[in-house]
Amino acid sequence: MSPSTPVSALTIAGSDSGGGAGIQADLKAFAAHRVHGLSAIAALTAQHTRGVTAVHVPPLPFLQAQLDACFDDFDIHAVKLGMLANADVIHLVADVLEQRCPTHIVLDPVMVATSGAKLLEDSALRAMRERLLPLATLLTPNTPEAELLLGRSIGNGDEAEDAAAALIEMGAGAVLLKGGHLLEGNRVVDRYFDGVSREEFSHVRLPVDAHGTGCTLASAIAAQLCCGLSLANACEAAIDYVARGLQGGYHPGRSEVMVLDHFGAAPSA
Repeated sequence: MSPSTPVSALTIAGSDSGGGAGIQADLKAFAAHRVHGLSAIAALTAQHTRGVTAVHVPPLPFLQAQLDACFDDFDIHAVKLGMLANADVIHLVADVLEQRCPTHIVLDPVMVATSGAKLLEDSALRAMRERLLPLATLLTPNTPEAELLLGRSIGNGDEAEDAAAALIEMGAGAVLLKGGHLLEGNRVVDRYFDGVSREEFSHVRLPVDAHGTGCTLASAIAAQLCCGLSLANACEAAIDYVARGLQGGYHPGRSEVMVLDHFGAAPSA
């Protein structure tokens, strides 16, 4: 990647006014990987390290204008999808992606809040299954999100492997099923499956309450794809990036919730 012709990555997601997750985390991750970051804001949130206090979904024509502006002027190698608040937003984004055909689409299906509350209406969940899953180069659900997509529980590692295969059958190109919600000793195991190859990426579970890890993982994968890594290698590199970000994490707010140190975690040139 030449400094004069940088590859761009686009995040289509929600904005986090607290700076720890969402669009803000995505752009930090892109920058840390020396990838030019673009953004189309699909939702505005008023939030901090203690929670979300308000959500505003911009009018669809404005989201369309943001997407057109990005695709009309930039070489977009990878798109990261995050918080898409309702079925209308999902259908619009899917229409644009089908028309523009970016090389890679990394779908982080933001559907379940940290509290366990379901964030999407049934119509939006159906739209995600039917419109976005078949477009995804890679799907990066956590366990509760995979359970919602599949309509069944996942309680152990064997069931997680079966779930990854079932998500491939639903149309995803590949799946990285995050293991943070599964209790597997003192390690977190993230499981990758692309229909042929399986990989397990394991890290020691850290005793921290962190914010923005899912957003950052998906955007770091998108950035690594921009840098030319294969899909499995991009997942491994991004998982390592998040682990380094957690090790250097800090507490900018008045809660105990940590945010990642993106630039301390940046890959060496």
